[in-house]
Amino acid sequence: MLESLYLNLGQHDALSDEEKALLAGAMSFEKDFSTGQDLVSAGSRPTYSTLILEGLAARYKVLEDGGRQFTSLQVPGDFVDLHAFLLKTMDHGIVALSPCRVIIAEHSRLRVITEDAPHLTRLLWLDTLVDGAIHREWIVAMGRRSKTAHLAHLVCELFVRLQVVKRTSGMSFHLPLSQAELADVLGLSVVHMNRVIGALRKVGVISWANYTVTILNWHRLQAIAEFDPTYLSMVREPR
Repeated sequence: MLESLYLNLGQHDALSDEEKALLAGAMSFEKDFSTGQDLVSAGSRPTYSTLILEGLAARYKVLEDGGRQFTSLQVPGDFVDLHAFLLKTMDHGIVALSPCRVIIAEHSRLRVITEDAPHLTRLLWLDTLVDGAIHREWIVAMGRRSKTAHLAHLVCELFVRLQVVKRTSGMSFHLPLSQAELADVLGLSVVHMNRVIGALRKVGVISWANYTVTILNWHRLQAIAEFDPTYLSMVREPR
């Protein structure tokens, strides 16, 4: 049940059986969310953190005029709101972009981990630091990359993150996003979004059909994106 979490944390450093048992013991119950439903709402004060088991979700902010901006995508193995353990009040929402199954970790049980398991605590801390690194890359992409490079970077990032948790098939992965939702990721109109996808198809680096993205030329896609996975801290080393 928690294999995606073990894979996610285990890419950074080895997890012991005792640490896996502590994580399992912190979980209380599973819950299902339908597409478009908030996993966690802005302004809420959750007493638990939410781990995605299956599905795709997004952090988002909404402006007064109703405009919505996604600030990251969350995949299986991600704690979508681990930072709420300390921050208490959510300053953004997290919405299901596909049917999602999650499991709940009570903050009272996470507190026990922080007091009794320093190595596991550091790995959970690193998980939130990687979230911050992803946000920085998204800011750079939004402000300085061309929209074609921005989309290429997103495809590269999602592929390597999903590969870690064994949600890829060869060079393909499932991406259940409409063009309107992708436009909310890149800050574009739907018409412009269609042109950007077409540009990557035209140069032969991806195919995109029936919510499946297939990378046809990884090295060229990586070059277009200027993608360097260092920010994902995927090297296993002592932490």
